[in-house]
Amino acid sequence: MIGGARPGSDRDDHTVPIARVRPARGRRGWRTGARIAVALASTAVFAFSGYLWSTFGRLQGGMATSDVTSGAGPDGAVDILLVGLDGRTDAQGNALPEEMLRELRTGDSGSSLTDTLILLHIPEDRSRAVAYSLPRDSYVSIPDGHGQHKINSAYGRGKATARAELQSEGVSDPAELERRSNDAGRKLLVRTVEQLTGVNVDHYAEVNLLGFYQLTQAIGGVEVCLNNAVDDPFSGARFPAGHQVISGGDALAFVRQRHGLPRGDLDRVQRQQAFMAGLARSMLSTGTLTNPAKLNRMFDSVQQSVVLDEGLDVLAFAGQLQGLAGGNITFDTIPVEDPEYDTPHDGMAVKVNPRKVQLMIQRVNEGLPAEQPRPDSLNTSVVDVLNGTGITGLASRVQDELNSEGIPVGNVGNGPETATSHVLFTPGNDEAARFVAEHLGGLPVEPDPALSGGRIRVVLGDDYDGPGAQHFAAAPRLQLDGLVRQSPEQPSGGTITADGIPCVN
Repeated sequence: MIGGARPGSDRDDHTVPIARVRPARGRRGWRTGARIAVALASTAVFAFSGYLWSTFGRLQGGMATSDVTSGAGPDGAVDILLVGLDGRTDAQGNALPEEMLRELRTGDSGSSLTDTLILLHIPEDRSRAVAYSLPRDSYVSIPDGHGQHKINSAYGRGKATARAELQSEGVSDPAELERRSNDAGRKLLVRTVEQLTGVNVDHYAEVNLLGFYQLTQAIGGVEVCLNNAVDDPFSGARFPAGHQVISGGDALAFVRQRHGLPRGDLDRVQRQQAFMAGLARSMLSTGTLTNPAKLNRMFDSVQQSVVLDEGLDVLAFAGQLQGLAGGNITFDTIPVEDPEYDTPHDGMAVKVNPRKVQLMIQRVNEGLPAEQPRPDSLNTSVVDVLNGTGITGLASRVQDELNSEGIPVGNVGNGPETATSHVLFTPGNDEAARFVAEHLGGLPVEPDPALSGGRIRVVLGDDYDGPGAQHFAAAPRLQLDGLVRQSPEQPSGGTITADGIPCVN
């Protein structure tokens, strides 16, 4: 499994020092750490596959497909689940040979963990795209009675259940078992994501370790820059300081390293962003697009490592996206309540609130800011907080949360017991009420004629799990055109731009 404490190989795959060094530029930004590098290439592999197929149709018949989704919904928008699979097989389900696993610097071939999940939304007019990163350790409810677990286990749980059922029905052919159980795992993963995000997944695209490895080699490597030399036996990352071109196993090690970095996961995510910018730059460069040998190698890597749902017509879809410029592709991370949540059975996980996630995605999909702008009417409003639960001190903690956001709080106390949380407001003061409700996890709002003077009343019920119950934290937005982060909060590394090669830790 990528990211585990397993020493890497001593090989130095395609590492070419470059004799120019630029200092990183300081800035601020909170990031949720990603777990694996595979799906840094997922979006790029899928988007570029469309370009390749529209130019060279020979891939169309050689792709692996899976019966996963029901196709596009009636709204005209397209929502695609991009999956980076920590599996040690190719797209056809064949186990990778031992020598390839050694090159990948990984272990056995039995994993079915989905180590990176990206939900890509493209509106009906195809004018822009938003890619939502779903942390692999998000603690969610998995359908079909599987209970609460990390989202990256949904695929494997669905696969294992289906495999056991198929075997009990007398299915014994290994290839059929693998194919049908994989389809079941994918379907359960799709349903889990739909339940978390409130989005109907129209299409599915999956890329594995082999795809990431081969793609970086096919394009001749990706240029990166390090502030300091590193030598990490856990990830196999051994690099000098400065600019260099990396590919294959070194590329995997570069984006996997966490140990020995000043800020751990924060530095690792900064590396991944820098690498993703370099990958996109290399794939779309003239030297790649006009080089038949590179294109053929890219064709081969896509065919061997990408699985698409059967209903996705890539040629038609690529034609619809011809006007989509890189600057109109935005990367977001879903809101996180607690990045170090101690689960009953699954160790440390990332606690997320589906209601908050769905509200954020709905706003961004509609072209609105991820967070509602502060309305002027809030300055003349007063917010009362009533605790309708048996949890002592909950109203006071919510008051502290509201005060930290500059929201004026009036009366705080206990109220009648209630099962559901909601926000009441003076008729006509709905804009301020919705702002307060959104900051408390997207609570429902309703007018109350008994209130006056711009007063807002927050009623906390037994279902309340917003700020004050846990701590929310959301990763700021990433823009592909320059890869500029917004909503800065905590210290971070240098700004990532597609126009230059930033030096990172």
